[in-house]
Amino acid sequence: MMDVDPGRVPGVSRERDPVARPSRRDLISIPSLARRGRATFRQFVLLLGGGYIAVVEARRRKTGGRGLLFRSQAALAWLFRIFVDSEYADLPFPVQLRRRLEELGPTYVKLGQILSLRSDILPLSVTQELQNLLSRLPEVEFEEIRLIIENDLGRPLGEMFAEVDPKPLASASIAQTHKAVTLDGEKVILKVVKPGIRELLIRDAALLRLFGWILQWITPQYQPRRVADEFCEFTLREIEMQLEAENTENFIENFKDMPEVVFPDIFREFTGDRVLCEQFLDGVAPDSDLASTLSESERQRLIDVGASAIIRMLYEDGFFHADLHPGNMMVLPGMKIGFIDLGMVGRIESDVRHHLFSTYYGMVMGNFDQAARHLAEVAQKDEKSNVPGFRRAMRELCRRWRRGSSLEKQSLALLMLESVQLGARYHMYYPVEMVLMVKALITYEGVGYMMNPNFDVAEVSERHVYRIFRTQLSPTSLIQQGLRAAPDMVDALVRMPQLVTEGLRILEQQTQRPPERPLAGLRGTIFGGFALVSGAILAAFDGPWPVWSLLIILGLLV
Repeated sequence: MMDVDPGRVPGVSRERDPVARPSRRDLISIPSLARRGRATFRQFVLLLGGGYIAVVEARRRKTGGRGLLFRSQAALAWLFRIFVDSEYADLPFPVQLRRRLEELGPTYVKLGQILSLRSDILPLSVTQELQNLLSRLPEVEFEEIRLIIENDLGRPLGEMFAEVDPKPLASASIAQTHKAVTLDGEKVILKVVKPGIRELLIRDAALLRLFGWILQWITPQYQPRRVADEFCEFTLREIEMQLEAENTENFIENFKDMPEVVFPDIFREFTGDRVLCEQFLDGVAPDSDLASTLSESERQRLIDVGASAIIRMLYEDGFFHADLHPGNMMVLPGMKIGFIDLGMVGRIESDVRHHLFSTYYGMVMGNFDQAARHLAEVAQKDEKSNVPGFRRAMRELCRRWRRGSSLEKQSLALLMLESVQLGARYHMYYPVEMVLMVKALITYEGVGYMMNPNFDVAEVSERHVYRIFRTQLSPTSLIQQGLRAAPDMVDALVRMPQLVTEGLRILEQQTQRPPERPLAGLRGTIFGGFALVSGAILAAFDGPWPVWSLLIILGLLV
């Protein structure tokens, strides 16, 4: 750790830097977008060229490279090789995509990490390769980090912290973290947004939305516009440290009745727009050697606590950790589980949460008809959607899943993921929150198996699902649901007389209307057809033109 000089730092004002945060309008000016767009478009074109080369080479290996059509394709691929770097040209397309995203910088690395979750709309080979994106990016020099902290909080570092470790604990695409000690002796973590990242993300978000709109016309089956919008919405939240502080405080409030589930306290006096100061949780990762030395009963207890927390986030609170992986979970002293890095969260509305819980409940209990019905309800549909086909296919998928593995080794999360992936085949799409929710379930199961190879996911899930089900049917919960619905019920009761009156008036109008002659339309159609045919016959045999022209006109008018 480095002792911090409490004196004034040269060149750093005690006031907030007035130019530290330019407006979004300034950031997405035409010249700045043009410069970034040119670099991005170049990589995009080279990726298309490299992808075409990869497709032609794969076809050569498969077919032997015969035929006139293939020769013309090979000639075009040879032309592309002039522009595509040789180190990329011979790589498979998924690898080229990953490398290009890494070259474009933090925004696109983050985009690739989000895309790696969308196996419901992208090929499996692509999503698997994107999981290899760099998780640790180059560190920013501590002096730059120091300037950001002091400008954002408006005070020299020495007036806030006794020590700050210049070596970062982690360096990701958006921020890096440092250990520190406050003047009161509290151990804390400082999470600092890297310099220039906010500006870069805002420009890239504008470009990505534009590219998504263009690609929607070229490859609509991959929903590029939807993916771009979802990515921009989630990523722009991650650069707001005040928002992450609010998320953490919301989790603390939601779990105040579960002391075995821990979230870091926020130090508001040391938190700004680009700096987050939170409690240092002194624990170990679930996959660490120290965690593996716990007894089987202790490990099972920790698994149960983690399962309870994650299932509660998803199906009770509708507010969940959307970037959940083993690195963001900690085993703490006293048989507690800690969650950190809460910048990315998902929200599930009450009605959607009801359908998702019913889907999960149906899968746990083996009621696959119920599961398919409720999962179909939350899908985003269009005119091509085939809901009955999706429900049939999902029921069959669930039955194959049940037959194909032993009960204690069945992964409910993977079944949910495969069901979501199935939706795209029937033109039924799910929002990114749904995929992140499934990722949270996969993490819960993966950590469970990591800590206890004999982990029975079906038994643990069933127990917690029963608990939620009992809670939802308790008198207190039913009364609360009734009170929440009370305004709508009162509104319906107030409007009831008006609705009854309107209904009776419409019924009266229907009864007073003269009865329609059911064959009137049919007779008109027959007469019109007869007139047209007769007129056509007379015209063909040189009949008197006034007669056949009159018959044709009558046929068209009737």
